[in-house]
Amino acid sequence: MDALVLARTQFAFTVSFHIFFPAFTIGLASYLAVLEGLWLATKRDVFLQLYKYWLIVFAVAFAMGVVSGIVMSYQFGTNWGPFSEKTGPVLGPLLAYEVLTAFFLEAGFLGVMLFGLDRVGPRLHFAATLLVAFGTLLSAFWILSANSWMQTPAAYHLEAGRYVPDSWIGVIFNPSFPYRFTHMVLAAYLTTALVVGASGAWHLLRDKTNPAARVMFVMAILMAAVVAPTQLIVGDLHGLNTKEYQPAKVAAMEGHFESRAGAPLILFGIPDVGEARTKYTLEIPKLASLILEHDLDAKVTGLDAFPRDHWPNVPIVFWAFRIMVGIGVLMILFGLVGAVQFFRKRLFDEAWFHRWGVAMGPLGFVAILAGWFVTEVGRQPFAVYGLLRTGDAVSPIGTPGVAGSLLGFIVVYTIIFGAGSFYLIRLMKRSPDIGLEKPTEKGPLRTTGVMPGPALEKGPH
Repeated sequence: MDALVLARTQFAFTVSFHIFFPAFTIGLASYLAVLEGLWLATKRDVFLQLYKYWLIVFAVAFAMGVVSGIVMSYQFGTNWGPFSEKTGPVLGPLLAYEVLTAFFLEAGFLGVMLFGLDRVGPRLHFAATLLVAFGTLLSAFWILSANSWMQTPAAYHLEAGRYVPDSWIGVIFNPSFPYRFTHMVLAAYLTTALVVGASGAWHLLRDKTNPAARVMFVMAILMAAVVAPTQLIVGDLHGLNTKEYQPAKVAAMEGHFESRAGAPLILFGIPDVGEARTKYTLEIPKLASLILEHDLDAKVTGLDAFPRDHWPNVPIVFWAFRIMVGIGVLMILFGLVGAVQFFRKRLFDEAWFHRWGVAMGPLGFVAILAGWFVTEVGRQPFAVYGLLRTGDAVSPIGTPGVAGSLLGFIVVYTIIFGAGSFYLIRLMKRSPDIGLEKPTEKGPLRTTGVMPGPALEKGPH
């Protein structure tokens, strides 16, 4: 393994850890805003109780996201010096805007959100929660804009070997940005919904009359039932955009080595790059042509239309795409079954469905990671698609140095973020029903009508 492979592995390792936490906090911040808004509108203590319950989880996940994100910025200057030099005029300001707007907004109001409910009043506190939630979305906006420019560069010119922006509007709203941003935000919401639903299902398996667990589970199911099908539509639009601007990536996703009319949809198979074909396929005739070109007999571009040194790693892209889509289909099924159970008024009675909900908890993170593998590995061999090859973007450093730092990252990340993730799971295993009166078997959710007392205030937060 040379320095280039190790540098790529190191960045992939650190970004894979990092992406879990921002994705979770994007969705969780919006969920907290919804909970506090519902509490202000209805005065039901269960919403305030859940707000305080998930606020602690949000604080820990937010801290781990900040720490893991700082590490990646240093790698631009160590492992990827030529990349930073050539793309700095474009990507540098975008990352600076993320800090000056999103991060400052989150940092400015996070303290009020965490500690200010009894000090600033509920309405001002709700405003702080909204601003933090908006800050997480703003952060995703800038990061996805920068990444999308690397995928579909636009509004630039080359000046003294560096890419310089012609129009910031053109740079920010590059051709793939609207699809990537929407797709990522929906993925974050789905991931959070599945985690909240898994926590609610876990507590329902222990006590199906737990009022807070009921509210969590209902909200998660309804979110999945609405957002998962929406994500399917957005994903299809994103795929069509990718076909237009990165056709080699789509060919690798589909496992099509040969351009052909009436191309089948390959459900499963084993891509063989050496023989330039996908073996042992299970396929649906002509469906790929229908999906990609909206014509059963249309020609679909395969990898044979591109030089071999422009091919991405086909097996990784092929299988990561199927993992992402497979989990997406499972999410849709879970949401629809849950909606049916809800309208049948059996959502809290079916233990088998609660176990399914617990099992769905981590799958959102797996789908996000698989999607990022499709995005980033599919862009190879370019750091900036069509402009800057990854081999020309790596710093001239020795293999032992990169290998040593990679080993250090693996050890430190495993210890620190492993412990942090374990602590998050412990937090979510706590019962969220403190201070709430449990409902009767078939009765409505009730609360004591009073604010959670000192027992809550002396909790982990």
